[in-house]
Amino acid sequence: MPPRPPLVSYAVVGLGHIAQVAVLPAFRHARDNSRLAALVSGDATKRRALSRKHRVRHAFSYDDYDECLQMVDAVYLALPNHLHAEYAIRAAQAGVHVLCEKPLAVTAEECERMIAACEEAGVHLMVAYRLHFEALNLEAIDLVRRGRIGEPRFFNASFAMTVRQGDIRARRDYGGGTLYDIGVYCINAARALFRAEPTEVLAMSVHSGAKRLTDVDETTAAVLRFDDGRIASFVTSFKAAGVGTYQIVGAKGHLRLDPAFKYAEPLAWTLTVGDRVTRKRVGKHDQFAAQLAYFSDCIQRGRSPEPSGADGLQDVRIIEALYESAETGKAVALRPYVDRKRPTLQQRITKPPVGKARLVKVKSPS
Repeated sequence: MPPRPPLVSYAVVGLGHIAQVAVLPAFRHARDNSRLAALVSGDATKRRALSRKHRVRHAFSYDDYDECLQMVDAVYLALPNHLHAEYAIRAAQAGVHVLCEKPLAVTAEECERMIAACEEAGVHLMVAYRLHFEALNLEAIDLVRRGRIGEPRFFNASFAMTVRQGDIRARRDYGGGTLYDIGVYCINAARALFRAEPTEVLAMSVHSGAKRLTDVDETTAAVLRFDDGRIASFVTSFKAAGVGTYQIVGAKGHLRLDPAFKYAEPLAWTLTVGDRVTRKRVGKHDQFAAQLAYFSDCIQRGRSPEPSGADGLQDVRIIEALYESAETGKAVALRPYVDRKRPTLQQRITKPPVGKARLVKVKSPS
């Protein structure tokens, strides 16, 4: 029997809401191949409290990030969007693998620099698209791929939340905005379900006058044109009741996921073909442990991960084009892009759910 590879040691960089409620607890369910070895935060109280809670011996300030990189194999970047590129590139230059929260970065140029740095250093780069390992989402992709709804014709989605005053998602200088935070899920889902790339986009952003959202788009409606007459559309909002759902309609039937994008509640789909309706619901699972386990396995086996940095780059290109369209009022053409990999059922990993976390100096975004 071959020897078991050593555990992949991680530093979690940034101890905000998503890190505390999802990333840090996920190591308990990914312990077969992943180990939480260090924390990085600019807040000393968070470092002390969370290192005790998660039994982590090493906690670093951002000023000591380079020292932290000398003692880990990988980083999980849970930082504000505008810091992704800097901290990913520094990790790559230290020979450390990078698992980065979505979006990969704020601009395509930043994404390209991240990808180049990781390729030059020979380390893996993966975007934390947790739904690429979630069973119900992968089953939906597979149902469409196998033709259960016939040739897919159009996709539509709604994703909204009421963002609280002062949250980083509402700050342009932090890389905030509805498309970066939640629209990226809709874009990524449409690309995966159509197994294709959009050629042109059109968008409109509106604002009702909410003072807490004057720095970013409050609500954006987007349309993505694909070849063969296919269309994807979605609406994202930071000032609406919480919703996260999508539907894809084909020549013979349609598939609806509701909820579709959540990580802290059950997910469900409804498949309708003619008069036959099939429903499936799955309970809450630890989606973050699944992606940790997958990324660690890629590191141990020397296998390129899916979703790759290129996948994240394409989503950011589309986001930039949508904001350009919303500003100019014109459709924006996208340059051709060929994705090498798509999410498949073989990536399905199911882990038990985590409990509710006690937060340290952080609030929910909504």
